[in-house]
Amino acid sequence: MVRKEIQPVDKILLTSLICLLVIGLFMVYSASSALGEFSQNDPFYFLKRQFIFTTAGFAAMAALMRVDYWFWQRWSLLVLVFCFIFLVLVLIPGIGMVRGGARSWIGAGAFSIQPAEFMKLGMIIYLAHYLARYQKRITDFRRGLFPALLRIFAAFALIMMQPDLGTGAVMAGTCFVLLFVAGARIRHFFALAGAGLLGFIGLIASAPYRMQRITSFLDPWSDPLETGFQIIQSLYAVGPGGLFGLGFGDSRQKYYYLPEPQTDFIFAILAEEAGFIGAGFVVLLFGILLWRGLTAAMTAPDMYGSLLATGICGMIFLQVLINIGVVTGLFPVTGITLPFLSYGGSSLTLLMAAVGILLNITRHRTDYH
Repeated sequence: MVRKEIQPVDKILLTSLICLLVIGLFMVYSASSALGEFSQNDPFYFLKRQFIFTTAGFAAMAALMRVDYWFWQRWSLLVLVFCFIFLVLVLIPGIGMVRGGARSWIGAGAFSIQPAEFMKLGMIIYLAHYLARYQKRITDFRRGLFPALLRIFAAFALIMMQPDLGTGAVMAGTCFVLLFVAGARIRHFFALAGAGLLGFIGLIASAPYRMQRITSFLDPWSDPLETGFQIIQSLYAVGPGGLFGLGFGDSRQKYYYLPEPQTDFIFAILAEEAGFIGAGFVVLLFGILLWRGLTAAMTAPDMYGSLLATGICGMIFLQVLINIGVVTGLFPVTGITLPFLSYGGSSLTLLMAAVGILLNITRHRTDYH
């Protein structure tokens, strides 16, 4: 393959990302200041850590932006193997750390990572390579689709053993987007949908708390102090925001009403303080990011680059869709952060690294449109 001259990165994509990160820093401070003052005697505690995470993310993005994305195609299987190894290690007592009832972390204290987050990107890198190489086989269930599904379900099973349904759902959903784009047969998706429904029922039956989440989603006011508490408090934040919001720093729900407002429910604090206009602007920025990401996929010089860009876009925007859906009561509560805005190290660093790969794909695009 003849590689064309390297082009500048997509400035619109990069600008929209920087805007989201800046808004995220402001919102992490606003949402976490009360909790930081109470738990750490420092209202800037979470902001300072988020700034460190953002700096690390920028370093990862800048480095990967300069690495030709074909590098990941050559080493895709090794990347996937390492991701599987870490998913197994996190389940071993003494190695994996338990937080919030899930054994999802490896490390010590602040220096810890969440292997499931890295599996999302690792699976995209591998699956893009597999589908680009065996695209003609993907319509054949036994020779093409089944080997891919085997790897996806193996990763999903390990993530569910933590358990982390939200991350597993994003990973699996992203993979199904890639399979669809690569040309898998619709009838196979219908069969998978039936199997997935049965599996979902099984997951609910195996853990009563998941059934409680479903019932609280349908009627949160039936148990307002327990299972319905988070969504009720989230709606109490979104509703009073109105058109223009209460003003930066003036959220009421962050004062120990809404649990962990700086992570999963940061969009609720944003809607409360910036109103419909501010929340809509953030959604617009995500829309611009999606537009430029899909443009990168359509103008990539080869199938691998196109599938890789599509997978990265799918991963980011499934998270956005689920997070905002949870905050506004459209989906049951899951532990999904809002990309680039929520507080967190592994998620933010991973997402910025993924955007670094996406930006590199834009440097090889076949046109400037």
